[in-house]
Amino acid sequence: MNHRELEKSKVYITSQIVDYIPNSVVSKNILEKLTGNISVLSFDDKEGLSEKISPFDTVAQIIEGKAEIIIDGASYFMEEGECIIIPAHKRHSIKGNKRFKMILTIIKSGYE
Repeated sequence: MNHRELEKSKVYITSQIVDYIPNSVVSKNILEKLTGNISVLSFDDKEGLSEKISPFDTVAQIIEGKAEIIIDGASYFMEEGECIIIPAHKRHSIKGNKRFKMILTIIKSGYE
């Protein structure tokens, strides 16, 4: 078993997979495969992910709280239960003014 992934055939409460840690972003892989990853992340107050460009499509889903996702300069203010697809090769960043949790799903196939 990959110890960086969650145990299979077990029920999880998604928002409880990671805890908040002061002044930190915490990430835990749910699945990690050659074709993509699914991770759950927690962001403490005013934490985020700096601007980057990924060669892969990414689905960002807010599972607790609210966040701002910026894609090519356009801001999307997202709430719990909402998701957005961040297109491959686009500049993007993630910001939060308060604590929030999200799931990131990266699809690595289809760009060969």
